[in-house]
Amino acid sequence: MAGTMTLFLGGDVMTGRGIDQVLPYSVDPVLHEPHSRDARHYVELAEEASGPIERPLAYQDLWGVALTVLERVRPDARIINLETAVTTSDDWDRRKRIHYRMHPGNVGLLRTARIDACVLANNHVLDWGRTGLLETLQALRATGVRTAGAGRDLAEARAPAALETKSGRLLVFSNALPGAGVPLDWNATPVRPGVNVLPDATDEQVERVAAEVRGYRRPGDRTLVSLHWGPNWGYGVPLTHRRFARRLVDERVADIVFGHSSHHPMAAEVYSGRLILYGAGDLLNDYEGIGGREEFRPELTLMYFPVLEPDGALASLELVPLRVRRLRLEPASADEGSWLAERLTREGRALGTAVEHTPGGTLQLRWG
Repeated sequence: MAGTMTLFLGGDVMTGRGIDQVLPYSVDPVLHEPHSRDARHYVELAEEASGPIERPLAYQDLWGVALTVLERVRPDARIINLETAVTTSDDWDRRKRIHYRMHPGNVGLLRTARIDACVLANNHVLDWGRTGLLETLQALRATGVRTAGAGRDLAEARAPAALETKSGRLLVFSNALPGAGVPLDWNATPVRPGVNVLPDATDEQVERVAAEVRGYRRPGDRTLVSLHWGPNWGYGVPLTHRRFARRLVDERVADIVFGHSSHHPMAAEVYSGRLILYGAGDLLNDYEGIGGREEFRPELTLMYFPVLEPDGALASLELVPLRVRRLRLEPASADEGSWLAERLTREGRALGTAVEHTPGGTLQLRWG
């Protein structure tokens, strides 16, 4: 019989734009943004804020202390929301204001962290057209990383990443909603590459996701349903999101609801024994030095380590606070960890959760 299963979940990993420019391989730095025309501008902002950044930046330096944490915890599976295209395509979506892409030569950074699966149903994977999406899929699969949420056709976009671990099989499903800035026409079709888009967070879409999960799930499988939804900033959990996530649990198709899109961590809920992350926040981004959202502390990020019982119920959740500095992950200070614990406890009160800052510097979710 399968034992407990420990996962690593990383929120938005945004390794395009400024981060791409300091890695061993870089795409053309030209941007099509209203505020900047050169991706190197974001490197300059980070250097002005925190000091010089060597070039090229080694993959292990980009991940920084996160690699030490992963070695300590040794999770059964490692899953991130990769919120960038991996392509040299110049076919940029002219409707969008911000475009992320990373050079395919840099997929080694995923091997360095031994990432098992990337959820791709998000609002940046198709920034550089369907040619860019196909190159993204090819680059990730060539390095052995499983994907979910995008594909060469609708069936592939809706199919899970099936991860075989020593503790049993985990199925990872990935979905995106328009509220996170995902165009509806990015949706894959039976004859067109694209993303697995849910048009809204209604009961009808719960039934659709439930049918997809049941089509793949076998006895003993544990399931994660990824949802890219909601705005980038703000702590409020919409009632539609809470109802949607809870319905997935009630239908017994989600052992974890892995929500993301917010650029900062949001409160978590444990409902019927299952973990719901409404917003995991960013794990890596190039926002250092931009300013303007200081009240959310976007430089502070979290690594999530849920432990699941054999039936999928949550046994524990450890959160490791980190800080982005000089475009790499460093340990958060004691004060920064305390700030995160206090903020998540404040926001989690209505959901029945609190976050404890432990003497070792990590955070623990409390519920019930």
